[in-house]
Amino acid sequence: MAKAEIYSGICGFRTVVDASMDGELCVLTITSECKSIQKLAQNLQSVNPMDEISNRKGTSTVLMQGSSICPHAACPVPVGIIKAVEVESGLALPEDVTIKLLK
Repeated sequence: MAKAEIYSGICGFRTVVDASMDGELCVLTITSECKSIQKLAQNLQSVNPMDEISNRKGTSTVLMQGSSICPHAACPVPVGIIKAVEVESGLALPEDVTIKLLK
């Protein structure tokens, strides 16, 4: 199982994504303090990893659902979900992702 802990920044919300493969699908358990991400979690029970890692076939299910449910365009949670799916499915190595904002 792959796990992602996502701290979204100024909103202060924490989201935890547990991803585990079941055949060709990646089953997701997403818990969050954010009401929008809670709604997203209800819609994202499982995804096909190959459909999520490439925009060549169109936008991923996670990104489409995220953009339609989450009101904040810069929310890092949808990308964090995809990273957990990549790691669990063996399509990426586990490595932290960081965005540093400087002013």
